[in-house]
Amino acid sequence: MDGRFTSEELAIAKSTDLVEVASRLGYTPQRIGKYYTLKEMDSIRIYNRSHWYRWSGKNVNGHSGGSQIDFLQEFADMDVKEAVFWLLDLCGYKRSEDIKPVLKHQVSSVTAPRKEFVLPKANIDNNRIYQYLCNDRGLSKDIVDYFVKQGLIYESENYHNVVFKGNDKDGVTRFASMRGIYDRNGKKFRCDVAGNDKRYGFNNHSEASDEVNVFEACIDMMSYMDIFGETNVNCVALGMTGDAPLETFLNEYPHIRLIRFCLDGDEPGMNAMMKYHQKYIAAGYEVIVSPPPIGYKDYNDWLVSTKANVGAMKKSYEFKKHL
Repeated sequence: MDGRFTSEELAIAKSTDLVEVASRLGYTPQRIGKYYTLKEMDSIRIYNRSHWYRWSGKNVNGHSGGSQIDFLQEFADMDVKEAVFWLLDLCGYKRSEDIKPVLKHQVSSVTAPRKEFVLPKANIDNNRIYQYLCNDRGLSKDIVDYFVKQGLIYESENYHNVVFKGNDKDGVTRFASMRGIYDRNGKKFRCDVAGNDKRYGFNNHSEASDEVNVFEACIDMMSYMDIFGETNVNCVALGMTGDAPLETFLNEYPHIRLIRFCLDGDEPGMNAMMKYHQKYIAAGYEVIVSPPPIGYKDYNDWLVSTKANVGAMKKSYEFKKHL
């Protein structure tokens, strides 16, 4: 294995989602407000999905946090070279010779069986989520009707959350996430249903198209379809910036030839799109990077801000922008 790596490869490694890194190592990330902790080590804090801090003290080298590379050095006993190559592998760039990480803090709960996946019980109607999605998030009734009729979203009986279902190619629900319709003191409730398979994501499928549009959030995906008046289209929401749901979608629908990344317009979203542009070009796909227009965080922000004139939105934005 060549021990050298370029500055570009180092930047790619440091752009990797640290929550996904911890999960791939076998830890159980748990979201608490604006940060994540680990079930196995509740003194760990992961901020902005990119760096970590440990409140329980410093290690023998005097470190108590750092980057993705520092995390692998501390908890998977890797040196810098191994950590960078392992992260590149995770991003789809094969650089290692099957490095096998050894967790320094392995505990029994890491390898515990996955919880049974049980969807939340449905409410007798979807009235509250219609009000939330249409009034608060700017979606049209037509697009909400479409997802309800397709069985891809529904209102839960308890708390009246929006439940987003991620189905496989056979229509079996493998993944589900929930979004609260009431934000308390500015805090948003989001969580995945226990026991779900994170290789899948909320998606819409069409055999008529060989393109797939990729988003971070479920509501951004719905917003895109609403803005452009398209339902006969392939779309998948990652749930974050990790691309495991996209990899699964491409495996299940091999007719896809073009990938359009529509992630958030902030720094993590832009970094992820640049990384995936290279990865999927190398894999033989045509790739288009299409963030929301400048000034908007994501597609739902764009929809809500300019919903009064959807026609002008379409004309004013050079949507199929090639990198």
